[in-house]
Amino acid sequence: MDLTAIAKVKEDGVKALEKASSLKEIQGVYNFYLAKKGAFQPLLAVLKDLSSEEKSQYGKALNEAKTLLSELYKKRLKDFEKTALEEKLAQEKIDLSLPGRDYKSGHRNPFWLIVDEVSDIFLSMGFEIAEGSDYETDHANFELLNIPPDHPSRDMQDTFYFDAVHLLRTQTSAAQAHEMQKRLDKGPIRIISPGKCYRRDDDDMTHSHQFGQIEGLVIGKGISMADLKGTLDVFAKRMFGAKREIRLRSSYFPFTEPSVEVDVSCAKCGGKGCNMCHGSGWIEILGAGEVHPNVLRMGGYDPDLVSGFAFGVGIERVAMLRYGIDDIRRFYQNDVRFISGFEGEERRNGR
Repeated sequence: MDLTAIAKVKEDGVKALEKASSLKEIQGVYNFYLAKKGAFQPLLAVLKDLSSEEKSQYGKALNEAKTLLSELYKKRLKDFEKTALEEKLAQEKIDLSLPGRDYKSGHRNPFWLIVDEVSDIFLSMGFEIAEGSDYETDHANFELLNIPPDHPSRDMQDTFYFDAVHLLRTQTSAAQAHEMQKRLDKGPIRIISPGKCYRRDDDDMTHSHQFGQIEGLVIGKGISMADLKGTLDVFAKRMFGAKREIRLRSSYFPFTEPSVEVDVSCAKCGGKGCNMCHGSGWIEILGAGEVHPNVLRMGGYDPDLVSGFAFGVGIERVAMLRYGIDDIRRFYQNDVRFISGFEGEERRNGR
């Protein structure tokens, strides 16, 4: 029985552990000597050829060697870890004598406060949110909404074109055209589509070349104007106050028939007439109507079997009425003084 091989592995292992100068090196020493397939593994194969007495002596020497290297490895590993921690703490040391930094969080633009509140109102009524793309095709933005290339209403929706086919959408109804095709044969539709729209329209302080819309669409069996009025009445009361009333006035939109303008009773005068409502007692807030049969057909629906209603409300329009904002351009000027004035609204809405 020769114990010199065990002594040699033990001696080399001790030297290697003492020589190691980093966590990486000492881990390499451990893998070479003490891992499952390390330097001691071949020495175990000798045991099968020894007598019982020799196995006892050989095994004892083998265990003592492994124990010695294991204890030395643990000690050196602990030293390296302590050094590494001290170096890390030194690098991340905080000078408590320095003044603290005051990080102030910003405030949300009232545009997005209104988007969230309107969305919450319609979500509570069972609507889903379907967001579209600002980058649209002429086909989805106009033709699928019953506005052919020579239709005069295009003059009121002059927008920004990338080429003859692609443009910046003039209305979020384009998203509804996509949703109608996507949800065909999947049951009733009840969605709202919030987002930005773009038109060549910035003549005064109530118009901008970019603005926000939230359009709604409901399609199913037996959907009528009564359903539209009831839905919008709930919206107006929850958005502007429980005492607000709405009225529908006959109008025209290419994608609805019949079409209506929707007014809400003036919150300032209670419908009696004032400078805010120009003496009428009413303020226009959105357009709506029954989905035009042509729009249903182009979307793949049979107008003899289903019907629906659609509406579109301007986000800035609602915000201006709700908060008394006098100029639509304020929403896009990034003036911190303007935005910070709505801190109380953020807290009220839990945002």
